[in-house]
Amino acid sequence: MATNLRSTTFNSCPSSTEADDEGVQGTCDDASICKRFAVSVGYWDDPYLQHLVRLSKERKAPEINRGYFARVHGISELIKAFLRKTECHCQILNLGAGMDTTFWILKDQDLLPDKYFEVDFPLIVTRKVHSIRSRPLLLKPILELHSEDTLQCDGHMLDSKRYALIGADLRDLTTLEEKLKKCNMNTQLPTLLVTECVLVYMTPEQSANLIKWAANSFETAMFISYEQVNMDDRFGQIMVENLRRRQCDLAGVEPCKSLESQKERFLSNGWETASAVNMMELYSRLPRAEVSRIESLEFLDELELLEQLMCHYCLCWATRGGSELGTVHPVF
Repeated sequence: MATNLRSTTFNSCPSSTEADDEGVQGTCDDASICKRFAVSVGYWDDPYLQHLVRLSKERKAPEINRGYFARVHGISELIKAFLRKTECHCQILNLGAGMDTTFWILKDQDLLPDKYFEVDFPLIVTRKVHSIRSRPLLLKPILELHSEDTLQCDGHMLDSKRYALIGADLRDLTTLEEKLKKCNMNTQLPTLLVTECVLVYMTPEQSANLIKWAANSFETAMFISYEQVNMDDRFGQIMVENLRRRQCDLAGVEPCKSLESQKERFLSNGWETASAVNMMELYSRLPRAEVSRIESLEFLDELELLEQLMCHYCLCWATRGGSELGTVHPVF
């Protein structure tokens, strides 16, 4: 989970301003470090994250670890549902990807789409490109799928046959589309777009433009968004204030009032269906054996805080091109 009352951490999207963008980019490290710690404790397996993210010396609270487990599990199930529905004949656009390792995990599971794209701020992409090029465990899977002698690569971009990493600002849609098409994005393919705590750092107008652009660009598509919700109450206001003190303003908190407002942002911008669930509800749907396993890893003495955290995050997924895509049924 991306935040608590002890220390607030979020996931990514220089005046409104360079300082604001630097604060947002800093949340990439926060979220990645939290995921790395949860993996080190045994919440889920990810052999690749250690090559992108350092292990924190600071122990993360059990409610944070359980929150991240639910987040990773929920997004993974939605991605797999889309891949099953399209039989992997599709493309994935992970927008604000940070140090995400889904591409490598899907390759291990023999579930890769035709092409996997990651987009983030150029500064973050530069770091990730360097890590990939200098670590064989990350580079080898990309080269194994690449038929050319050399990769297309510079400081802000890496492009191969099945994987592309692009430095771009999601608020500049003209440049974003230009860079994606340069890396062979195919608007005719069924397309899955994924954002994790990204839209909330954009103004409502900017995020609406991105959502509308996605709806207009792909005839058959699904959009997964992991975001804050129920932000009108006191707990939500404390989350906002904690981030503001770190020069990280939630410019797009307005659509995060409720599950209904989260769904409406898609339905009013070109998407045909929208579903949403708060993370406490998702957690209650997880397989009991898996819940028992993770709950045995660490003792949690503040169940109320876990519930508060989970109720202030949600997964929302929207679809268009229903006759082609049908109904996506995640297993949670």
